[in-house]
Amino acid sequence: MKQQPVIWITGASSGIGEALAYEYSAQGARLILSSRKREELERVRAACAHPENCHIECLDLLDPQTLEVAARNVLDKFGYVDMLVNNGGISQRSLVAETPLEVDRKIMQVDYFGGVQLAKAVLPSMLARGKGHFVVISSIVGVFGFPQRSAYSAAKHALHGFYESLLAENGKYGIGLTMVCPGRILTNVSLHALKADGSEYGIMDHAQKNGISAQECARRIVRAVKRKKKEIYVCQKDILMVYFRRYIPALYYRLAGTVKPN
Repeated sequence: MKQQPVIWITGASSGIGEALAYEYSAQGARLILSSRKREELERVRAACAHPENCHIECLDLLDPQTLEVAARNVLDKFGYVDMLVNNGGISQRSLVAETPLEVDRKIMQVDYFGGVQLAKAVLPSMLARGKGHFVVISSIVGVFGFPQRSAYSAAKHALHGFYESLLAENGKYGIGLTMVCPGRILTNVSLHALKADGSEYGIMDHAQKNGISAQECARRIVRAVKRKKKEIYVCQKDILMVYFRRYIPALYYRLAGTVKPN
């Protein structure tokens, strides 16, 4: 009997991570659900198709020590991870000129360094088995800059550089990558985004409210992973900014300087 894959999902207590948990649980995968919020993870586990196959491992992407402990616990329990879904993160709603460096550092730790630490922790076990896959939730602002997203955009840009390098080094050893660039997805990401003073933004962006559902986003991600896609965009009209930046940069810069950021 074929053993079901071990899939570790960060940010699994809400949004895209929660939706992915439901999708992969329905397929019978053995899941590791991680975030800071144990009660919410318990709720997600209970709602999964196979809660008996879901393991909760709390961590804080802002705290490297908790990541080290979580990785050790996961590898001790399962021995390996077939797929790491680096989804946990935090957004931003503040101007460059008004944002102190400590807020930039916090966003970079959560959105970049935290996930990278977990990737480095599980990569050796993947290499030892000759297979493994990274699913990285970036953003369309991981390929262009956008007002009030400077540190968030920078962290997402950094993810592309890191994982593309990881794949270039290890693709020949059976390691795969799916870089996911969502646009406006209906989640609570704007509610928890950081303002310049480090507090939560607390407002649901209008465009976010009318975005693609987290469930539809998760379905597209699962399909992309199955098809071994290296990069996908889950967007509506916001995909146009990607094309403008790539093919008509002068138009992109003009729009980026005038578009309403939220």
